[in-house]
Amino acid sequence: MSNADVEAGGPARAPPPATTTGIKPPPGRYSMTANGNGSAPYVPPSPFYYDNAAAHERHHWSWLVPLVVIANVAMFVVVMFYNNCPRGGGDCLGRGFLRRFSFQPLKENPLLGPSAATLQKYGALDWYKVVHGNQAWRLESCTWLHAGLIHLLANMISLIFIGVRLEQQFGFLKVGLVYLVSGFGGSVLSVLFIRKGGVSVGASGALFGILGAMLSELITNWTIYTNRFAAMLNLIIIAAVNLALGILPHVDNFAHIGGFATGFLLGFVLLIQPQFGWLEQPFGSKSKSKYKAYQIILLLLALVLLAAGFAVGLVMVFRGENANDHCSWCHYLTCVPTSSWKCDN
Repeated sequence: MSNADVEAGGPARAPPPATTTGIKPPPGRYSMTANGNGSAPYVPPSPFYYDNAAAHERHHWSWLVPLVVIANVAMFVVVMFYNNCPRGGGDCLGRGFLRRFSFQPLKENPLLGPSAATLQKYGALDWYKVVHGNQAWRLESCTWLHAGLIHLLANMISLIFIGVRLEQQFGFLKVGLVYLVSGFGGSVLSVLFIRKGGVSVGASGALFGILGAMLSELITNWTIYTNRFAAMLNLIIIAAVNLALGILPHVDNFAHIGGFATGFLLGFVLLIQPQFGWLEQPFGSKSKSKYKAYQIILLLLALVLLAAGFAVGLVMVFRGENANDHCSWCHYLTCVPTSSWKCDN
């Protein structure tokens, strides 16, 4: 064990036995068409598993993630209320007992939700309305809407599994910033590529941001964790599988990629942890930094890339530029046509 693995300043406690459970991956964002005492030092467990026995080491109570879940559920109920499928006629699913909360026909929305027109009216991401309608607020509002009950449940269950653990370790403010800014970053990239009347909704850009922040948190705090390589491999596989699923039709993979990249950079800035404990030093001696040089370098580099990325992206958005004109193959990142489906949008 290297010196970096031991916290200076007296004997440390032995680690408690770990009981770990894996996290679940975030699902896709949906796109629709508008139509004890001892001598052993304590080493933190892997950041990608919840250690119930070591929960006393954390000092944060998770309340933000449950609040976000409640807010998303409430928004879905409100949207379904105003959707009022029976008013428009047609074969509404569950019309007999759900009444105005009944779902659109499965052929229109297989995720058990409202119509695309209703989502567009109440804040879905729409390129034309953002650029020409002065409705930039849609870049954030779309992350609080969901295409259907299945979409909502998948996203909220994933948020609970990966968000609660992170909030307990780093607190609501940092995790909240990662969630909100990553969702915004995913929307910026999405609106640069998604055109032809398409609308996009879902919290998965923000969820991928949390996933990206977990990866960068492991990298920047590398020396204080055990099981580092196994944890990194686990996280990379989760991210890769979910990004690969993004090539299916009606999944906005640009929101996933943009959210993941934003969260990855934010993790270097917000989730950095001291590599050493406080050291007692003689009076007048030179103070020792609690952070390693590589951590500071990564933080500064991430800040520069974040500022540059948002500046360039937002300028392109409000100038009405189509990113597909600058990248002829990028559309394959969100949908790959096969004999089973087409990629019209």
